[in-house]
Amino acid sequence: MTTPEAEQSRPEERLERAVRAAEQALIEYEIAVETFRVEVENFSRLHEQRLGPMYARLEELEARILQARADRTGDPEDRRRAEEARARLTPIPGVEELLHGWMDGDGLFPEAAAMLTEQPVRPPQRVRPSEEARRLYRELVRKAHPDLAQEDAERKRREDFLTRVNAAYARGDEKELRELADEWAAGPELAARPNRGEELYARLEWLSQRKELLTLLAKELEDSAIGAMLRLAPDDPDGLLEEIAGQLRGQVAEREAELAALLGQDS
Repeated sequence: MTTPEAEQSRPEERLERAVRAAEQALIEYEIAVETFRVEVENFSRLHEQRLGPMYARLEELEARILQARADRTGDPEDRRRAEEARARLTPIPGVEELLHGWMDGDGLFPEAAAMLTEQPVRPPQRVRPSEEARRLYRELVRKAHPDLAQEDAERKRREDFLTRVNAAYARGDEKELRELADEWAAGPELAARPNRGEELYARLEWLSQRKELLTLLAKELEDSAIGAMLRLAPDDPDGLLEEIAGQLRGQVAEREAELAALLGQDS
């Protein structure tokens, strides 16, 4: 037979279980969103590394074609278009940083130029962290997530720790993730204190708001140009890039032939 006190405790216990379930669900969702964000970021970098030089070459050829056409026709409109195209090729201060070392004020670096001629170059960064890095990351987030803390000091410790975990995961650094796992296992673990009913309801509301924010972030990633490309070939993003690179090489060849024809007409 249950006592009145036990009957009164049951709603709070059920609420506590609901909060714990919501916390774990939010953590899993946050892991998925962060994983996709890392994939989008790495794919964007790889896209720029592999295809950026080809896009730059196409712009250069387009400018030279327009200039050759303007020189041949003398038409003011053709000259205007040629000037606009040349202006787009004007070196930008700090372009080395913007283009991750593929181009400086004088043009493409040798490694980027090698891309255009299909010469051997340094392997680009992996599109995704490895499966082992993913596994380590998931385990660390589940164990160390700040939402599992009840004390401010413990929350801050977890937030600082996960900042390092996220950085290692973004680099796909398995060794550092293992070291972080060992560090967490050896560190202090504060016991969670019981929640009162009002605190639990407030917690559920916060978790719901956090889920909404993550949903918006996920949608922004999915709707981005890079996110859309990544979704076209989630299992073989390298193959997708190679397919696009092949199309761009064909366009470069066409522009080079067009330019050669125009210059031949002028000779």
